[in-house]
Amino acid sequence: MREIYLDNSATTRVCHAAAEKALEMMTKIYGNPSSLHSKGLEAEHEMQKARQSIADALGAEKEEIYFTSGGTEGNNLAILGAAKALKRRGNRIVTTAIEHSSVMETMSELEKEGFEVIYLTPDKNGVISRDDIASAITQDTILVSIMTVNNETGSIQPIECVHRAIQAANSPALFHTDAVQAFMKMQIKPQKNGIDLLTVSGHKIYAPKGAGALYIRKGVRILPIHFGGLQEKKIRPGTEPCPSICALGAAVEELNNKKELKKHINDLNTYCRERLRRIDDIVINSDESCLPYILNISAVGLRSETLLHFLEERGIYVSSGSACAKGQKSHVLRAMGLSDNLTDSAIRISFSGENTEEDIDILIKSLEEALFTLARRSRM
Repeated sequence: MREIYLDNSATTRVCHAAAEKALEMMTKIYGNPSSLHSKGLEAEHEMQKARQSIADALGAEKEEIYFTSGGTEGNNLAILGAAKALKRRGNRIVTTAIEHSSVMETMSELEKEGFEVIYLTPDKNGVISRDDIASAITQDTILVSIMTVNNETGSIQPIECVHRAIQAANSPALFHTDAVQAFMKMQIKPQKNGIDLLTVSGHKIYAPKGAGALYIRKGVRILPIHFGGLQEKKIRPGTEPCPSICALGAAVEELNNKKELKKHINDLNTYCRERLRRIDDIVINSDESCLPYILNISAVGLRSETLLHFLEERGIYVSSGSACAKGQKSHVLRAMGLSDNLTDSAIRISFSGENTEEDIDILIKSLEEALFTLARRSRM
């Protein structure tokens, strides 16, 4: 059976360049980068090359990149570190109701500690209003955390207005953005957009799981949440996983050389939308303005989990939402105001450079079959 993998927002297949780099780091350049002998210095040199690749992709300086284990740790470190560093200057935090669980759960913990957290709700297209952002930021706001691209719908948030709103409010707030679904898929330059803290993850861009990075603008102070050695300037102590880190650098370099990829993804998204619009009982939840890598739909009358397994039996892999939610109802779609009927039947299709129009054709045929057989069976 042919495998059609359309769950690339959950994770991607590791590219050859990244896999080869990881193998090299595990079998040849295997020293501890903190060791002072030649094997350690060699590993440190390779790790710094990866740091530079990520910095270049963000238009940042190498010293502003700190390695983490991925998006969840990066978000926790940015939010908790900023809140603890600035708690004497206020207790108000602004975020959104559509953030990844690693942000939502962290905010919940901060609320237990006495911080006031404002959750901005999106419009029907999943976008937070610029006016709502501006009005929510006050003089005692110490942190704003708004994702760049939503992981369930692909909605792109107006992060370019946040820094201006912070300045207008004369606020001491730091601005953090979860850019896990945006990094290497759209242009994002922290310095240009006034971003202080930015999170990325390797396994969303064809690198292995276990490596990510946190951009911390030069001059910004956050407090660590882990303690140990001197690695990563004590911001993220612990022996760095060099194989995964260097593989992340290799994946970034590989994507830099694939200038045609974004057009390919955009064409796939357009083709998929055209085919989906011809199917009765399919509702497209991702607006045309969303990042084309993600397409959220509802198959009315079918439960997400039922449809997911129906497609899996045919070698097609999609998601019923964020992988971290493990099948729970989508808080993102609820925040957008979607009915329970649409929320319960939603699936997420997410593309990679490996996908083709033929993959879409097979998906469409299977969706039509599912709506005919499963919906018919449910009515019997």
